[in-house]
Amino acid sequence: MHAVTAADQPSGGPLPVGPVAVLANPTAGRGRHRDLLPQLLERLAAAGRPVRLLTADSPARAEAACHEAVTAGVGALVAVGGDGTVHRALQAVAGTAVPFGPVPAGTGNDFVGDTGFPADPLAAAEVIAAALREGRSRPVDLASMTGPGGVRRWYGAVLAAGFDAVVNERANRMRWPRGPRRYDLAILVELARLRPRRYTLRLDGQPHEVDAVLVAVGNCASYGGGMRICPDADPSDGLLDVVVGGRFDRRTLMRVKPRIYAGSHVTHPLVRSYRARTVELTAEGITTYADGERSLGLPVRITAMPGALRLLR
Repeated sequence: MHAVTAADQPSGGPLPVGPVAVLANPTAGRGRHRDLLPQLLERLAAAGRPVRLLTADSPARAEAACHEAVTAGVGALVAVGGDGTVHRALQAVAGTAVPFGPVPAGTGNDFVGDTGFPADPLAAAEVIAAALREGRSRPVDLASMTGPGGVRRWYGAVLAAGFDAVVNERANRMRWPRGPRRYDLAILVELARLRPRRYTLRLDGQPHEVDAVLVAVGNCASYGGGMRICPDADPSDGLLDVVVGGRFDRRTLMRVKPRIYAGSHVTHPLVRSYRARTVELTAEGITTYADGERSLGLPVRITAMPGALRLLR
């Protein structure tokens, strides 16, 4: 159950006028919600505003279409898909007055769940439509990260910078096999190569040197489709939760991994948890994954941005 927090208090200021732009990923969740799109658009249109479907044939194009819609003056942006689709949309609405509504239709819907939306796509669309009709939005935090060369990105859920990021990177380089088995094979390959890496963390300016296998920086609690890697993270407290899994060997890691779904891994003696407004993270040879999407290489600086997003709920 979603706890009542500061993010449940209505945001100040009326909603912008203008049409509702909808970014829909037809391949999200392996396409299982594709047939729902007409019903979802109908639910959103019941709010009494024009609904405009954005077209995009790639993740980069989807992100560009969201930026173009916000620049053109849409009154709201809705993302139909999983965490990856949400991530693309966030790049356009973060730090703006344009409110946002996520409709869960992916394999991983962590941001939706952790910000209090229903898991059912049609029910989520009705919540969004009601907020539009009533002119209501609620503030929620986002994480802003800056990488080498000053590149800036936003994320809503969790940044992975350890074993899970390494596995994702391996899977994305593999051409065989296709589907989920490619990820399973990537896990086996990286388990065979498992070794702790040296990380430098600066938490609100305080340095920490750690040898670690798992490193996650959470604005929300979950990633990977319900794994509560940062179980105490609250997207309305203005802080980031940092969870570090230390010198795990292969056997210990595989024993601890299933506990992440319940969030009980944080009680393991090799796991440390921290909380900070700003996190600077450095390690060799790591490409981070934010909201499950390939993101910036280390080093990165991550900052909690209170109320950076207006949610339609």
